[in-house]
Amino acid sequence: YEILQEHGIAGTTLAKVAERAGMSKGIVLHYFRNKDDLLEAVMRLANALLRDEVVRRIRRAEEDAGGNHRKRIEAIVAGNFAPNFFKPEICNAWLSFCAEVPRNREFARIQRVIHARMRSNLLSALRALLPAGEVEAAVIGITAMIDGLWLRFGLSLGGLTREQALIEMERDLEKL
Repeated sequence: YEILQEHGIAGTTLAKVAERAGMSKGIVLHYFRNKDDLLEAVMRLANALLRDEVVRRIRRAEEDAGGNHRKRIEAIVAGNFAPNFFKPEICNAWLSFCAEVPRNREFARIQRVIHARMRSNLLSALRALLPAGEVEAAVIGITAMIDGLWLRFGLSLGGLTREQALIEMERDLEKL
């Protein structure tokens, strides 16, 4: 994961991973058939860590707010911008991964799972807040805003900070 964050997909090699892990390339190849298998495992790990962060925040919001649907949405957003994830090196790794989605069926499947989970989490809260005809558009808008801010941060456009990203998300959520 560290190599991917530092070098992107193109610069990540099994040899670099082996060297960082203090083992031979042969050992890495024992566990991963090729670079794509390794990258897939890395993205699954990153996805699981992000999922766990969002779930933890949703549970805390439900306990603190007694099922307040707006707080659930805020928890989903906050989880996606958690300080341990919303860092330049992680954003860059995500951008590298997304760039390969059109060419790699397994990466595309992982990305579909990520978006399906985000959609499901948002739908459960938005259905209680919006008329039925507006829910899908709100889900698309929120996920597009999250992805767009990750993209802007990863590309270092405009010096965006985590705090500014959360402010922009809050502005967008005020429309609900």
